[in-house]
Amino acid sequence: MSGLLAKRRGAFSETAVDDEIVLLNLDDGTFFSLTGTGAEIWPLIDGTRSRDKLVTVLAAAHGAAVDEVAADLDVFLAQLADAGFIENT
Repeated sequence: MSGLLAKRRGAFSETAVDDEIVLLNLDDGTFFSLTGTGAEIWPLIDGTRSRDKLVTVLAAAHGAAVDEVAADLDVFLAQLADAGFIENT
């Protein structure tokens, strides 16, 4: 994904429960549960950061290799995009 990443406002409902973020797709009723790193990444998708910036932030925060973070992040972002929760702006 290139460009800035943003949540598709109006396409989902979001609720925080303890350390979990629950997303409900308003089009098809599908639920997503974000915990751990997924819950950490979700607030960072705010329309001001690109995929590359997210990789940099996460690699630094976790002391991880950029290549490893990039591969895992790409899978996660693809799942969110396929579910209709995020888009490139």
